Amino acid sequence: MITIVDYGMGNIRSVQKIFQRLNIQVQITSNHTEILNSSKLLLPGVGHFANGMKKLEETGLREILDQLVLIKKVPIMGICLGMQLMTKNSAEGNVVGLGWVDAQTSRFNFENQNLKIPHMGWNQVDVKKNTAMSNNILAVDLFYFVHSYFVSCNQKEDVLFQSDYGHSFVSGFEKDNIVGVQFHPEKSHSSGMRLIQNFSNK
Repeated sequence: MITIVDYGMGNIRSVQKIFQRLNIQVQITSNHTEILNSSKLLLPGVGHFANGMKKLEETGLREILDQLVLIKKVPIMGICLGMQLMTKNSAEGNVVGLGWVDAQTSRFNFENQNLKIPHMGWNQVDVKKNTAMSNNILAVDLFYFVHSYFVSCNQKEDVLFQSDYGHSFVSGFEKDNIVGVQFHPEKSHSSGMRLIQNFSNK
């Protein structure tokens, strides 16, 4: 069973709907036993990094997710804030993250006043490595972004997708069973559906 982890941060129902459109069975839960029995995990999220980490700690999900992801190697995909939480730390609240990927989260800061923050709208992704996750993802595909903070990876081999907004940033990473995407596949129409299908097949 694919489980969307409900830790009280964000766009859970819209994520569920894209799986339903693809006829993929999925559950939304914060129940520890149900999460422990999952074959794959999805960590969505919209909001503040420090609040997200606080919710994971308060609900006891941090320890369970560490066990499943780091020890049992259960496949997991983080979306937007969910991706950022997988990094070592964030400038948003100055707190330590899950640290599953050697990366950090920083805030956009532009001298060019024409570049608005947050980065909001459609953008392309450049595929940096060929894996099951990047299957059928093309240079012409557009994905929907809404974010003021971006991820930088310290290990080049972890970068799955790269995008540009004022400068290059990591729009997707993949390390073993861990995948994160900065954009919202659930809002990205056919391109997003292909990515969700890739994760389901991973």
